[in-house]
Amino acid sequence: MSTSSDPVTTTATTTSTYESTSTYETTSTYETAVVLPADLHARPAGQLARAAAGFTSAIQLEHADRTVNPTGVLAVMGLGATAGSTVTVRAEGHDAEQAVTALAALLATAE
Repeated sequence: MSTSSDPVTTTATTTSTYESTSTYETTSTYETAVVLPADLHARPAGQLARAAAGFTSAIQLEHADRTVNPTGVLAVMGLGATAGSTVTVRAEGHDAEQAVTALAALLATAE
């Protein structure tokens, strides 16, 4: 449900699990849809891959029924996302929110 004035839509869920070692482990899942201002070519794909590699969460990019791991430049370019199309960024893990926020910002400002 993105509009041209608001290119990013975010949803989040958090799951806590209790382990037998008497500690709680929290895993978060975040998802954001971004409308691209430009085609997703080599330069922004490289920026995404470098940024994605810096997080421990499992991250996925989705476009037109294709889902890829964004740590690979060719995988990101293989999505074939063009200006005006919507790309969904999804992450699950301890730094999921930060990962989705960082990758969504890169996508929203792609040139």
